[in-house]
Amino acid sequence: MNTADLTITTANTAPTRPALDYLGTVARWVLGLVFIYMGWSKAMHPETFLKLIRQYDLTNNSFVLNSIAAGLPWFEIFCGLLLLAGIGARGSALLLLLMLLPFTLIVLRRALAISDMQHIALCAVRFDCGCGNGEVLICRKVVENTLLIFLSGFVLAGFGTRLAARFTLFSSSNPAA
Repeated sequence: MNTADLTITTANTAPTRPALDYLGTVARWVLGLVFIYMGWSKAMHPETFLKLIRQYDLTNNSFVLNSIAAGLPWFEIFCGLLLLAGIGARGSALLLLLMLLPFTLIVLRRALAISDMQHIALCAVRFDCGCGNGEVLICRKVVENTLLIFLSGFVLAGFGTRLAARFTLFSSSNPAA
């Protein structure tokens, strides 16, 4: 394999500006650490997490609720570890993005209901959303989730390949050819 082949292979996964790739690597690490922390705090207290997710009234099915309470924390930890290592980072970022979007909307829906029921401003609503940080002001939580969504999108866009073990699991180029 000559030098031109290596350049073509690398160009498919690395962005053209190295500074953005370094920022993407920091974003990947921040996302990984945040999700490892949040997942670990839920995994260590599964009964508390189960009680918190029951408050959202998403389903009355005990099996589904127990499955979420038992599996979601470990899934978050797994995705966080993959992001830290840089293994399948784009796929992990996509999965986190697909979790963050509905979770943010669900938290916002519950906050709006509490705000309406208690006749208080939305940004004054405070409750434990089940994210692993305890009781939080909901406007702050929505901003945090929005930042995490942005970071996930940044990694998903292909930034963050520096110090990655394997940024993508499947490559469009064939290095053997």
